[in-house]
Amino acid sequence: MGTARALLTHSCSGALEMVGILLDLGAGDEVIMPSYTFVSTANSVALRGATPVFCDIRVDTLNIDETKIEALITARTRAICVVHYAGVSCEMDTILAIADRHDLIVIEDSAQGYLATYKGRPLGTMGQFGTISFHATKNISCGQGGALLMNDPDYIERAQMVLEKGTNQRDFERGSIDHYTWCNTGSSFLLGELAAACLKVQLQRAAALTTDRIAKWKYYHQSLKALSETGRIRRPVVPPQCVHNGHIYHVLIDLTHKRDQVLSALNAKGIEASFHFVPLHTSPFGKQVGQTRSRMNVTTDVAARIIRLPMHHDLSLQQIEYISETLTNIVESY
Repeated sequence: MGTARALLTHSCSGALEMVGILLDLGAGDEVIMPSYTFVSTANSVALRGATPVFCDIRVDTLNIDETKIEALITARTRAICVVHYAGVSCEMDTILAIADRHDLIVIEDSAQGYLATYKGRPLGTMGQFGTISFHATKNISCGQGGALLMNDPDYIERAQMVLEKGTNQRDFERGSIDHYTWCNTGSSFLLGELAAACLKVQLQRAAALTTDRIAKWKYYHQSLKALSETGRIRRPVVPPQCVHNGHIYHVLIDLTHKRDQVLSALNAKGIEASFHFVPLHTSPFGKQVGQTRSRMNVTTDVAARIIRLPMHHDLSLQQIEYISETLTNIVESY
């Protein structure tokens, strides 16, 4: 798409909100997205008065089901917003081809995807826009932070104004004008200097931190192989064209009605396991501002069966072994 540019923002939420402004989203516009995502994905659309249109997810990667997108496209559709769940890429070649056929923008919510790739391409660099999170829960963090990636040069100049409260302050700082003024819609999306300093150190260590994270992910995967082979759980699936970043290790248990009991039993053993997203199409505000035009069977099923196991930089292999053994014993007791 030509020259790319990255702008640091105070959060991935802020980066997504900038995209809504840059696309001039408004009432009557629609953006297709998965229901199985964090609220920021949909908020960035709803804040502009536009409509999130929820799509079901794939049963393997838990990403948006690319085979169900085209049926949701209408004359009001402006964009497709994909979410790379757990740092595993969506099927981007197919999605980009759909967008090209229908003249749609592609937004990559790559909050969880830093240093992950699809067919050798970094997540967030394939659509017109990509967003990244550096929140405390992410692999690379500065407490609160994010980035907007613009892969279409047509948006770069205006994005710099949106970032700076709608002013042309960047031109003033470069010395090309003698004062700056209000030129566009915008807000205070900038990342603070202290957070940026913390992020710089993290970015310098990003490759090593990611390698360590993937090693822990693989240890989980091997430790839970036997339980998976019994059919009691399903381990994560990473397609061969995807290189993930070890962001999340999750399992799907076979007994939906026992998931909360399994979580309680793990917590009682000192293991901070949890479920994940509540599907947006089932939420009070999602029902109010969004649209669901097709069955969401996979989304509903996954949300009821998923368990996220602890994953962080201080986690030891011995702890992973304890967690895996404990999970195995609990699941096999039902």
